[in-house]
Amino acid sequence: MLKLKDISVKLGDFQLKEINLNLDKGDYYVLLGKSGVGKTVLLEIIAGLIKPSSGQVFLNDEDITHKKIQKRKVGIVFQDFSVFPHLNVKQNIAYPIKGKKIANIEKEDLINIYAELTNISHLLNRDTQNLSGGELQRVALARMLVSKPDCLLLDEPLASLDVQLKGGLRKLLRYINQSGVTILHVTHDYEEAIALSNKVAVIHEGKIIQKGLTKEVFQKPANDFVANFTGIKNFFHAQFSPTNTANINGTLEINVSNKDQIEKGKIIIRGEEIILSNEKIESSATNNFHGKIKQIIPYLSNHEVIIDIGIDLTVVISEESLVKFNFRENSKAWVSFKSTAIKIIP
Repeated sequence: MLKLKDISVKLGDFQLKEINLNLDKGDYYVLLGKSGVGKTVLLEIIAGLIKPSSGQVFLNDEDITHKKIQKRKVGIVFQDFSVFPHLNVKQNIAYPIKGKKIANIEKEDLINIYAELTNISHLLNRDTQNLSGGELQRVALARMLVSKPDCLLLDEPLASLDVQLKGGLRKLLRYINQSGVTILHVTHDYEEAIALSNKVAVIHEGKIIQKGLTKEVFQKPANDFVANFTGIKNFFHAQFSPTNTANINGTLEINVSNKDQIEKGKIIIRGEEIILSNEKIESSATNNFHGKIKQIIPYLSNHEVIIDIGIDLTVVISEESLVKFNFRENSKAWVSFKSTAIKIIP
């Protein structure tokens, strides 16, 4: 449906290098990366705002690399909404079909369809200056959708919204995608990628370093950068023995469930799978280690506890557990986790 083949571009000191992507019809594809790695540049190349130095852009098997912007059946929505302040909501939505050979009654129908889809029918006669960020984003989406693009390009669409508005817009984006619109969405927020996408690509220093089904990328990161960037803190290189133990950094041995008899690879231990306690507990967990708490980091709904057991291990606990067991920095504690909680990546 949308295909990028060996796309490269150099803009000053920045460059994208041989980007290859394939979106199938109906995909919700998220391009994940830190700020400044070229995510927006890639969208602008697809939209025709920037010409690549080399490579090709295909849409529905047609090479559109050198097509004019208005001849491409893609719609782009920027982070800052780019809503026309001198037009009201209805006029903003109607702008892409203004002057097109479409009967007025059909134009009205299109405006109403996409206003209803984006839940802004009640705002059609409102000026845009007094709209909230969430309402402006919905106006921008309706304006792009009214021209019926084959692919919708979204540049950090949730970045400037508060938590409550993000939830509503995520629901809307899923609905738009489920209604048949293919979406390419760029963000630096891995939680957004998990919540919305069926496929994801991670871009770093101008290159795509991993791509695939969202579940596969998040469960089997290809390297340390992808692991850390997708929220995985316990990611270690290991040597495996025939006795189902893994040696990490030559300093720590843990029990693993190595059914495939892998000799060398990486392991992931999710912080939620680890139990933190003041005393060694009797359980089916085969890995028990005594360590020193180095750091406690508060988050909105839980805490991350960094404990040194020979390696730095990140444990996720609730506020209730933190208070109940009185865990403190520089105090001693026990960690335990099952061998089956450890994912092995060859």
